[in-house]
Amino acid sequence: MSKLEQEGVTKEHILVVPVDETYENMKVFNSLHDADGVSFVDKALALATAFGVVGTSIGFKLEWGPIIWGLIAAFIGFLCGLVWNLCIIKFTKNGYRKEKRVLPLIIVIVECEREYVKGIESILRENKAIGYSTTG
Repeated sequence: MSKLEQEGVTKEHILVVPVDETYENMKVFNSLHDADGVSFVDKALALATAFGVVGTSIGFKLEWGPIIWGLIAAFIGFLCGLVWNLCIIKFTKNGYRKEKRVLPLIIVIVECEREYVKGIESILRENKAIGYSTTG
């Protein structure tokens, strides 16, 4: 803020707003309207595919054939993946997946004359601003 003031912007023309963090825990299951971007069945489907391929190839030598053994192995792989995810969730804090922590964020709004814009943008870049925008 002091660099902005040295650039010629007064305190009355700088607005700093902290962004509040949410402390709600993430849910285990996603709904259609509330998703956190992490799938519950991703490992289960990957293991079902891997087990299914192996079960199909082994099934050529077994009595019931490759289709039945492929389906059986895929089902077993899917169950292993679900158990894996449930164990991960059970052994994390409060039975929920942990959110990745982000650094505290603030929004800085600067009202200035057109000739100060380039200097303010360079100050924001020097201080590693995530992004900036100008209007007017």
